Amino acid sequence: MLINIKRLFDVDGEVVPLTDNLDLSDVEHWGVRPFKCPIEIHGEIRNTAGVVVLTYEADYATDIPCDRCLESVHKVYKTKFTHTLVDKLYNEDDQENYILVENGELDLSELVSSDIILELPGKNLCKEDCKGLCPKCGINLNKETCNCTTKEVDPRLAPLLELLN
Repeated sequence: MLINIKRLFDVDGEVVPLTDNLDLSDVEHWGVRPFKCPIEIHGEIRNTAGVVVLTYEADYATDIPCDRCLESVHKVYKTKFTHTLVDKLYNEDDQENYILVENGELDLSELVSSDIILELPGKNLCKEDCKGLCPKCGINLNKETCNCTTKEVDPRLAPLLELLN
C-alpha cells in the first residue's frame, strides 16, 4: 500500500490516519507460512513541528511449529511501532534512525511486513518446559513416554568407554 505523504512534510500539524489489513499469508519464514489471517493496522502519520512520525499498532496471529515437539503453536500479538520519516538524509549514518521516504510515497506494506517479521521470536516453544521428541522413536514426550534407551555414546568416545568396562 503506497501512501502519498509529500504534503505531510510541508504542513505542520497535518495528520494522515491509517487503517488497513495486510495479507502476509504468502510470506515464508523458518520454512513455514506463519500468517494465516490478515494483519490489522491502526495508526497515524503526524507532522509535529516539522517532525513526521509514523505510529501504528499491528494486531496479528501466528501459527508456527514448536521448535522442540513440532506441534503447531498459535500466538496472538498486539505490537506498537514508531518510525521517524524524512524526505532526505543529510548523513549516511542516519539510515539506522530514520525511514527515507523518496518522492513522497511511503510503501506501508513493506515497512509493516519488515517490522513484524523482525519482531517474531527467535525460538518458538509450545510451553517453556516442552520435552520435545524422542531422538530415537520420534514420540512426542509431552503426550507419551517411550521405552527407548536415551543413553547414547558418541562413536568417537566409544574406545574410552571400553577402557572403563
